[in-house]
Amino acid sequence: MDQYTLNLLIVGASFALYIGIAIWARAGSTAEFYAANRGVNPVMNGMATAADWMSAASFISMAGLIAGVGYANSTYLMGWTGGYVLLALLLAPYLRKFGKYTVPQFIGDRFYSQSARLVAVICLIIISVTYVIGQMTGAGVAFSRFLEVNVSTGLWIASAVVFVYAVLGGMKGITYTQVAQYVVLIIAYTIPAIFISMQLTGNPLPWLGLFSTHTESSLPLLQKLDQVVTDLGFTAYTAQGSLLNMTLFTLSLMIGTAGLPHVIIRFFTVPKVADARWSAGWALVFIALLYLTAPAVGAMARLNIIDTIFPNGPQEQAVEYEQRPDWMRNWETTGLLKFEDKNGDGRIQYYNDKAAGFTETATQRGWSGNELTINNDILVLANPEIAQLPGWVIGLIAAGGLAAALSTAAGLLLAISSAISHDLVKDWLVPNISEKGELMVARISMAGAILVATLLGLNPPGFAAQTVALAFGLAAASIFPVLMMGIFSKRINSAGATLGMLVGLIVTCLYLFAYLGWFFIPGTNMLENVPANYLFGIPPTAFGPIGALLNFGTAYVVSMMTQAPPQHVQDLVESIRVPRGAGAATHH
Repeated sequence: MDQYTLNLLIVGASFALYIGIAIWARAGSTAEFYAANRGVNPVMNGMATAADWMSAASFISMAGLIAGVGYANSTYLMGWTGGYVLLALLLAPYLRKFGKYTVPQFIGDRFYSQSARLVAVICLIIISVTYVIGQMTGAGVAFSRFLEVNVSTGLWIASAVVFVYAVLGGMKGITYTQVAQYVVLIIAYTIPAIFISMQLTGNPLPWLGLFSTHTESSLPLLQKLDQVVTDLGFTAYTAQGSLLNMTLFTLSLMIGTAGLPHVIIRFFTVPKVADARWSAGWALVFIALLYLTAPAVGAMARLNIIDTIFPNGPQEQAVEYEQRPDWMRNWETTGLLKFEDKNGDGRIQYYNDKAAGFTETATQRGWSGNELTINNDILVLANPEIAQLPGWVIGLIAAGGLAAALSTAAGLLLAISSAISHDLVKDWLVPNISEKGELMVARISMAGAILVATLLGLNPPGFAAQTVALAFGLAAASIFPVLMMGIFSKRINSAGATLGMLVGLIVTCLYLFAYLGWFFIPGTNMLENVPANYLFGIPPTAFGPIGALLNFGTAYVVSMMTQAPPQHVQDLVESIRVPRGAGAATHH
């Protein structure tokens, strides 16, 4: 059986499972659509949260970014896992105790203001749409390779699949689908990693293999990797980047994580407050299985690629283009791997042509510039092919990558649709809308969000994980501060919270758009996205904490200058923080 047919069979079987579950668990009421009727077991919810959380950015893109840069990009690991701990300890149980369906509902009631709620809806939609762009980008990459089409066609196929099962199922269908998707993605991620770790180090555990001895050279794996990348003019794999930027970026991902609406709403689906904490604990266990493996996957992929291009080592001749392996030919059809023979010698020169110190070496070897461009998002998906693993493993990683992208896309789309149908239409524009009408609005808004994300995903503002990092920065600057102040400060009032959110959101958006283009549309940026142009050297992906500080500062100053919240609101804040019982969901 050829690889294409095998891919179709494995991916098709996994999709049949997801869509079957979505139909079986189809939401029949708004309570089931928004919060799965609050009947989800904590272990199941932990698994669903992990799938919701481990998006295309985690599965497809994160290891690729670590592979491309090395230790400096371990900030993705530290920020995302650290942020989850923050969310579990500081937000999840309190928000579940409040007993509402959505984040804007909490903000509107805590700050006794429809204006605050409306601003929260706007923040949520901007964050979620930015995040969905990253997911659709990742899903498009996966579909393009395994269906052997270009990346744009892959993106449209991905949007059609998301539309079918996310629009049908609501939170109830999505929860049980995500449990299945977690099982698929974790098996798909770890099996190739185990094979490759065995090949390179003889150790079957990838997270130990990373620190083991490279079998062929008898050097520690990371020392061998440092050696081969520096021989090609790249920075040492284990070298540390700017400490300020690493700190700010990690902080941006951490507090952005704790402000992500699509993850927060998962904690509204459990029966009681204690279950919210247990869900968070279980989710962290399930997330750790992938996050412990990712650094090893990245390092081993980088070494395998260089070994493929320089079979006898970087000091010897590179492989001839006509003799390139099949995996390169396969990925060339997607447009995500490109070769340009700049010196006309028919060989693939792969090196860092921007390193001033390497120019003399490159000239001596007759090289005229780097000839191979590899999109970081393909590395995890291409890894089994590079390592020449069996065909079923290649099909399995296709199914895993798609499960990761689609599970998170579904969660985000639910957050968008519930914000529009419940917070905007039901509680603002048409209060007397029927339950059936509200469900219809939710599904239409979900379809609209898929279309917008797909159109923007055709020209994304970065790799999948980089686009997702922008969403985290926006969440850090807008949603996280207002949730923290809403739970832990009785003095912050509606004017302070509303202005704080607006300042955090607007300043952060302006900073992102200045370098990445207005609404991420290519060619509309005001400044070139290079370190020399950054304010105090802070890149757009690390600006979230600055926006959060402005949010906190504005809210505090305005609140101190205006009237304190009413006594019943202060009592409400006090009751949320008491760790006993949970209010029933408020009927809406």
